[in-house]
Amino acid sequence: MSRPHWHFVTGKLAADSLANLLKELAPQANFDYSLQVLPVKVAALMTADWVAPRLELSANVTHLMLPGRCRGSLSTLEEQLKIPVVRGPGDYRDLPEYFGKKSERLKHYGPYDIEILAEINHAASWTIPEILKQAKRWRAEGANLIDVGCDPGVTWAGVGEVVQALRDDGHRVSVDSLNPQEIELATQAGAELVLSVNSSNREFAQDWEVEVVAIPDSPEDWKSLEETVDYLETKKILHRIDPILEPIGFGFAESLIRYQKARKQWPETDIMMGIGNLSELSEVDSSGVNFLLLGICQEWQIDSILTTEVINWARSSVKECDIARRMVYYAIHHQNLPKHLTAELLLLRDAKQRELSTEEINKLAEQITDKNFRLFLSQGLLYVINSEMNLSHEDPFELFEQVLKKTKVTIDAGHAFYLGYEMAKAVTARTLGKSYSQDQALTWGFLTEEEQSFLEKKRQEKIEQRAIKKQKKRPL
Repeated sequence: MSRPHWHFVTGKLAADSLANLLKELAPQANFDYSLQVLPVKVAALMTADWVAPRLELSANVTHLMLPGRCRGSLSTLEEQLKIPVVRGPGDYRDLPEYFGKKSERLKHYGPYDIEILAEINHAASWTIPEILKQAKRWRAEGANLIDVGCDPGVTWAGVGEVVQALRDDGHRVSVDSLNPQEIELATQAGAELVLSVNSSNREFAQDWEVEVVAIPDSPEDWKSLEETVDYLETKKILHRIDPILEPIGFGFAESLIRYQKARKQWPETDIMMGIGNLSELSEVDSSGVNFLLLGICQEWQIDSILTTEVINWARSSVKECDIARRMVYYAIHHQNLPKHLTAELLLLRDAKQRELSTEEINKLAEQITDKNFRLFLSQGLLYVINSEMNLSHEDPFELFEQVLKKTKVTIDAGHAFYLGYEMAKAVTARTLGKSYSQDQALTWGFLTEEEQSFLEKKRQEKIEQRAIKKQKKRPL
């Protein structure tokens, strides 16, 4: 199979540096390439429509990459050229991470060996359609089992119906209860795992004929855990062990050590960690907490985790755990740091904050001959530049007032909204240490929602309107 041939387009200022980078990168990433330098100093001045008639592509080109700051719709180019057309990263120095050096490592990234149980808390208060909808989302996000959480102190007669509905929808199911009656209903309906058994209900476990999770009578009571495990081993009941993770302030560190103790004491037995006591009961974003706990689980060979998504700051824990388990598996099995694998868990800050320098922005402003607004963020200042102005200010409201005074064209409501929207993105990027690029979404890891630029939307609307007019003119 022939190697892909990438055709790169750039401006004069970046040409030499990009050529040197590609000379080193292409052999490592296994692609051929060609580089075309267009008659403009800075790539940010380009638009897709301006680039199109100036392209010089050989017949063996398989992919076209335009600069990340090139504006306009790429769909027309793709239709004309019949090859994929993409924007590169906002900074050409990120090309190795885009596909080069990173690609070799990613060939081995993805496997995992930690199972995720996602618990539907207080499941009795949910309707079956609600439960099935939630379970479907969690399965797509990486959950291996759906855990049906029951409420203590009452017997839920409908648990079997819920388990059956989940099983009919293709889910693997566990039940979270100490109540033997509830457990019996759930296992009869197809639950394959019981959370949990201790001295209060272990004598019923043999009747259920499914795997169970052994827990201590209280988190610090190690002897009770040993007795329950001994009982299950004697009765030859399939089981895994959960020593119980405690919240910070209530014995977290000691409880964590008990997991290591359990692995040493029962080296051949599966262990499960319920991580909700930390992710749900610590008022911090859950992604870092989940990643750290999954790292501990991987190192200590803890085979499964139970997570929840009750409180808002933990609302995406299942997906976070799915990403984390793949990262830590790679790190440990390949003896590499869990870096430069994926940015999916960088939900707040970016891996790198890329921005043009003040000097680069001023040079760019000198080259602009049109009145289209270009927005930049550099060294804490917001910039608006076009052929009429080169303005900057740290306050977006003050900057907009300067724009209104300086511009010779009328700014309609749509453009005013557009400028305000882009300035709000820039301020957000400045606040959080993120990269800002006009007409492109800020990155929020796996939560990123790509956005279509204002100009692309307007262009698409005009294309659709022309198509409608042509359709109306056709004779019946």
